[in-house]
Amino acid sequence: MIKIQRALISVSDKTGLEDFAKFLATQGVEILSTGGTLKALLAAGINAVAVDAYTGFPEILDGRVKTLHPKIHAGLLGIPDNPDHQKQLSEHQLPSIDLLVVNLYPFVETVNKKGSTMDTIIENIDIGGPSMLRSGAKNHKYTAVVTELADYQLIQEEMSKNDNSISEETSRLLAAKVFANTALYDSAISSYFNRNVVKNNFPDKITVGFNKKQSLRYGENPHQNAAFYEPIFVKNDFTPLQGKELSFNNMLDFDAAFHISAQLPSNAVTIIKHLNPCGIASADTPLESFKLARRTDPISAFGAIIGIRGEVDADLAKAITENFVEGVIARSFTPEAREIFAKKKNIRIIEIANYEESLNELDFKTIHHGMLIQEMDFKDATGDDFTVVTKKQPSEDDWEGLKFAWKVVKYIKSNAIVYTEHNATVGIGAGQMSRVDSVELGAAKAQKVGLSVVGSYVGSDAFFPFRDGIDAIAKVGAKAIIQPGGSVRDKEVIAAADEHGLIMVFTGMRHFRH
Repeated sequence: MIKIQRALISVSDKTGLEDFAKFLATQGVEILSTGGTLKALLAAGINAVAVDAYTGFPEILDGRVKTLHPKIHAGLLGIPDNPDHQKQLSEHQLPSIDLLVVNLYPFVETVNKKGSTMDTIIENIDIGGPSMLRSGAKNHKYTAVVTELADYQLIQEEMSKNDNSISEETSRLLAAKVFANTALYDSAISSYFNRNVVKNNFPDKITVGFNKKQSLRYGENPHQNAAFYEPIFVKNDFTPLQGKELSFNNMLDFDAAFHISAQLPSNAVTIIKHLNPCGIASADTPLESFKLARRTDPISAFGAIIGIRGEVDADLAKAITENFVEGVIARSFTPEAREIFAKKKNIRIIEIANYEESLNELDFKTIHHGMLIQEMDFKDATGDDFTVVTKKQPSEDDWEGLKFAWKVVKYIKSNAIVYTEHNATVGIGAGQMSRVDSVELGAAKAQKVGLSVVGSYVGSDAFFPFRDGIDAIAKVGAKAIIQPGGSVRDKEVIAAADEHGLIMVFTGMRHFRH
């Protein structure tokens, strides 16, 4: 057991400080403190000793150096049952510090605060705090360390039950939290410097810090546990408004629905099932977009997740709730829409106010022995990059359809083929091992729901390796094709398009999505 006789308290977040410090004082614990924490304690009538008075050395360099002193760290690191330690501590009059209470300068909050300057951000890099925390946590057999506000109650309960003592088991638990928090803190600083100071997304060493946001209903399958962690620098205000607890698969589909719709024009709607869009449309209103997107594959839309770049009003909410869906993610929901969704309590409703600004910049994928990181696929070929390679030329009207097909095919799992009108999908062929299979699948799915691909625009995420895909597209009556080009058989593919009287445009850019 660790007998608590002396505590050092230095906190940026003073929530609960007064009550906790009063408890310690009533237990006869001597309290050392610094700066703003000391002022708060004294103002509350709690007797506390200033650290500079305790060490005999003043705070210097505008407070940058105040706890970096042998008397502090020896008090935290000394081993009472080590004779050599005891001798040195006694010779130099270095009493032990049994309880350390520290939370760190608000570095992340300062970075996220609008208007923060580089100087302000740098000054919020805590030095003394992490140093003390690591010293105390290293010596957790003899020093209890608190860095999370929620643990104030734990300390009070243990001290009350155990004659002012903390068990070694509890101290080990607290130490583990310390090392997790200091590692997270350093990760935040490293991430900030890499991305904002030296502007390098791919440094030689990378640390990625995440906070646990919530436990999930289950993983990919009900027998797998799972949780949702969010990055230190949270760019989005991910606000669940109602619905059942989220599962692992729900989170993946919500992320896909959000990322796709956020990159499309305003009012765009994406309907996601198992990470693949089963319908995408961009019309004058979200309601019109939803109706167009849903007609692409109404069967697969059952139990889907819907992403909307815009506001969900009552009319759209009514249309969505006519059939079963797992959830909706949008920029905002009107009060009337929320009333309608409230009647379907299991539907998950998530709001992200800063919708487009919340897109992730990097894409992380774990593999069996590591992690792959790449930039998100935001870059796209523009009209200036397009090359018409066939005899038949597109009209202005055709260009509108071709550009829409190219814009949406990048969101379909490879091998990907999409049949579209000017602003909506009509058939989607996704995730096939053969490109010609994707061609045939997309057309077959359109036919199955009564949609025609005659006169449609076809987008392909990568080149056609053989002419068979072009022949299949011509057979179903599509009008034009947009694809990257770059196959060794491009001449054969172009000749096939000319033979069938098709329009074909090369973009010079591939959009594989694995």
